[in-house]
Amino acid sequence: MGEAAAAMAGSPFPTVEKCSSSDRAGDTVVADLDGTLLCGRSSFPYFAHMAFETGGVLRLLLLIALAPLAGLLYYFVSEPAGIQVLIFASMAGARVADIEAVARAVLPKFYCADLHPESWRVFSACGRRCVLTANPRVMVEAFLKEYIGTDVVVGTELVVWRGRATGLVRSPGVLVGEQKADALRKAFGDVAPEVGLGDRKTDYPFMRLCKEGYVVPPTLKLKPVPREDLPRPVVFHDGRLVQKPSPALALLTVLWIPIGFLPACLRIAAGALLPMCMVYHAFRALGVRVTIKGTLRRRPAARRGRPACSSSAPTAPSSTPSSSPPPWGARSPPSPTRCVVMRLRC
Repeated sequence: MGEAAAAMAGSPFPTVEKCSSSDRAGDTVVADLDGTLLCGRSSFPYFAHMAFETGGVLRLLLLIALAPLAGLLYYFVSEPAGIQVLIFASMAGARVADIEAVARAVLPKFYCADLHPESWRVFSACGRRCVLTANPRVMVEAFLKEYIGTDVVVGTELVVWRGRATGLVRSPGVLVGEQKADALRKAFGDVAPEVGLGDRKTDYPFMRLCKEGYVVPPTLKLKPVPREDLPRPVVFHDGRLVQKPSPALALLTVLWIPIGFLPACLRIAAGALLPMCMVYHAFRALGVRVTIKGTLRRRPAARRGRPACSSSAPTAPSSTPSSSPPPWGARSPPSPTRCVVMRLRC
């Protein structure tokens, strides 16, 4: 917190912790996305998901190769130029329908797991909500409108040709700095929103157009908003990556694919071809751990009409009369149910 306070010492706006969230039902809030509504300040993980889901491993590899260039441009040359590189690498040539499908079925899970608690406290208390973001609008609109109740989404617009994204952006370009202020004037006209939330100096131009401006300081250890506190939980997820990939983790994932292909084939073959008495031992040899929760049904001692294998001598017939079968149409008493859960961990 000390480093965050020092970073915000030169800010003309107070921190978001000082913003009251009471009696805000009639107010309008305008907020940035990365670093403001979200705890993470980098949009690379979401572009990586988009690249992998729309173009597979090759597009993800292209994004990883261009990530250093995007970082250099973002921090040392121009913030819009760095974002433009990420947009081009992850979306150039992809069908707009595929981009919308990923934005609706994959990204909401990761966005919902990264909501900033203080920003969400203020954002959810206001009656009308608007988000200004440098990310492509088609990439974030489904999450913002369907899961956190955003009314207006203003983002970077893509150039589309014959149903496919070209990787370029429409005028006025990537919404950063004064472009965000111009977009806010275009969306609200002469009406000034009550609350503006941002996290960096390039957000100050649109925050000055609001009646109240609050800055979200960077915090290293921050617990996101619990999912049960969201207006709508995520009940469907169709992604192939289970967590947000950083550049290093994305590179490690790509490098592991050819290495892990052979063990995956061996594990599939072991489970499909070997008899059940050998599957467990084969899985252990291939690095798969089987966890069983519940009670397994034991195999009966003898099959019908055959003696038990463990008996060494024939058994005498029982003197007690066997129970007669139930009459036709009668139901036999239900047997106790057992729940067995098997979990494979590679």
